[in-house]
Amino acid sequence: MTPEEIKAKKVWPAGFLPMPHPHHEAGGMIFPKTLITEIKKQTDRDLTRFDLDFDLHDRFLPDFPAAIYLTTRSDLGDVSKGKLVTTDNFSELFKDILNPKQLEGLRLLVKPFAQAQFNATHDRRTIKAHQGVACFDCHANGHTTAATHTVGDIRPNEHRHRIDTPTLRGVNIQRLFGSQRALKSVEDFTEFEQRAAYFDGDPAQATNKGVNILERGSQVHFMSEFESILDFPPAPKLNLFGKLDPKKATASELRGQEVFFGKGQCATCHTPPYYTDNLMHNLKTERFFDEVTINGRKASADGPIKTFPLRGIKDSPPYLHNDRLLTLEDTVKFFIIVLELKLTTGEKADLVAFMRAL
Repeated sequence: MTPEEIKAKKVWPAGFLPMPHPHHEAGGMIFPKTLITEIKKQTDRDLTRFDLDFDLHDRFLPDFPAAIYLTTRSDLGDVSKGKLVTTDNFSELFKDILNPKQLEGLRLLVKPFAQAQFNATHDRRTIKAHQGVACFDCHANGHTTAATHTVGDIRPNEHRHRIDTPTLRGVNIQRLFGSQRALKSVEDFTEFEQRAAYFDGDPAQATNKGVNILERGSQVHFMSEFESILDFPPAPKLNLFGKLDPKKATASELRGQEVFFGKGQCATCHTPPYYTDNLMHNLKTERFFDEVTINGRKASADGPIKTFPLRGIKDSPPYLHNDRLLTLEDTVKFFIIVLELKLTTGEKADLVAFMRAL
């Protein structure tokens, strides 16, 4: 069917409409139970909100706690040793691996700072006065927990979209940051995240609730130096050019690679070896459905969205910039419709198999 036919007959899959925040009118950060439980156990800091306690089911979340791989010490494998890195254990885990500047950067990444919903003011979303949240609450172990909130730089509120928490693995090869991709370096993102995302883009609220302005030279640079050595997970089936080694890959994975670089058109944006072109693309999904309000969020045009790297993609559910695609299978089906492709059932399965090998 053409996009016009899909829109006229209202057969666009409801699950492929933009995903709203679970409490869109209030917005703000919401964390999965696994993270809340471990943070409270280690540091006695409670990330529970009194107005909202559930988002996505555990089956759709990344593995927790995530492994940590470093570009500087690839010989060590997972340096987290299966633990969630917090203020309690970061020094013990990393003091013999990082230089002093990187270790200080990591300390700042696990240190809590005041945030719109987690702070000491009367209008917080926690029962008790709160220290705040840390960068590594959303990006646990430098990866992602699928924590979410709403973007701070879109108004009115019903047009603010739910935001995916991307992994920080391989952040050193990326060039666009922030919900509108207006920031051009990980240093820029680190510096402005608290002033923008932490406080819904409201500087007056940030001042009132206790924003901590990071200093570029002695704090931001240290934090970004650690972020920039977070590596993608090993992909033993890939060669030096980021493609499958025929001696190691399965027949299904090899067929999927052919689809990826052929009729699937995936490689138009997701170019190897990291499977990103570091650009923005507008999928124009609004041509498939009429605007509709879901849970307080207007499902309308997404505008340009970032091409995220696909290296290690199997470890980073859910998918797309607003989490609307819960599995890689959903993602393949979504893009088949959006790109107006014709793939067989076998080609879809092979494509997923290939992406799981990246």
